[in-house]
Amino acid sequence: MTEPVALPATPAEAPAPATIDAGKRANRRVGIRVLIYMVATHGFAGFIMLLFEIGSRKG
Repeated sequence: MTEPVALPATPAEAPAPATIDAGKRANRRVGIRVLIYMVATHGFAGFIMLLFEIGSRKG
């Protein structure tokens, strides 16, 4: 029989680095991003509704 092979030791996990820009600036960026996503989603939904409206008038 063969002897078991020893696995290399894993290095100790380093603590996660602290965020540099956490706080109000990060919260503001998230709010702006949510606003942009909401406007884009409503614009896309309006475009799809427009396509359905135009398609229903053709028949």
